[in-house]
Amino acid sequence: MALRALVARKSLGLGFQSEAKILAVGSAAHSRGFQTFSLPDLPYDYGALEPAISGEIMQLHHQKHHQTYVTNYNKALEQLHDAIAQGDAAAVVKLQSAIKFNGGGHVNHSIFWKNLTPVSHGGGEPPHGSLGWAIDTNFGSMEALVQKINAEGAALQGSGWVWLALDKESKKLVVETTANQDPLVTKGPTLVPLLGIDVWEHAYYLQYKNVRPDYLKNIWKVINWKYAGEVYEKESP
Repeated sequence: MALRALVARKSLGLGFQSEAKILAVGSAAHSRGFQTFSLPDLPYDYGALEPAISGEIMQLHHQKHHQTYVTNYNKALEQLHDAIAQGDAAAVVKLQSAIKFNGGGHVNHSIFWKNLTPVSHGGGEPPHGSLGWAIDTNFGSMEALVQKINAEGAALQGSGWVWLALDKESKKLVVETTANQDPLVTKGPTLVPLLGIDVWEHAYYLQYKNVRPDYLKNIWKVINWKYAGEVYEKESP
């Protein structure tokens, strides 16, 4: 099926600024009125990333898992809205973990879908321009970067994400991991997500079983380096 470009009910330009903004709920959100979020469409068909990622995985990952984060995020925001209106400080504090987990799941997956693209649309083509130079400068080579990300992703215990990020403070590229659905901003406010790889089992188990390294090896065939390069160009000093 043909799917529209990645859009939310209210446009979410999920780069460096909005990754933090989407989680910044509180009195400001209350004063503007309650806002909800919706599941973004994919910019490609579910089967377009095969054989690297199966259509079945993509459909379940998008329609079930991402949708659940959106649903629960909206529910938590509604409860937060009510708690603030009632002046219930204890409830506001209690809701923060649900907002972080489900809001983070929404943020992370919205970035993840943009980080992927079919081979026919440039998936797997190495980055060019300034991002390519930055990778060589910071990691020695593209191959060294892939090896580092794969190693850290495979070693991550339980569920989480492995990221390639721009640190705007040090002006360097870094590899970071986050647990569960923690978004990259939780590791530092100056980190800009360029590329995030989901290493939760729901992202690969139906196809790769428990062999996460095989999933990490094959996902590079559909990585959208063009998108990562555009974010780098926009956010680099």
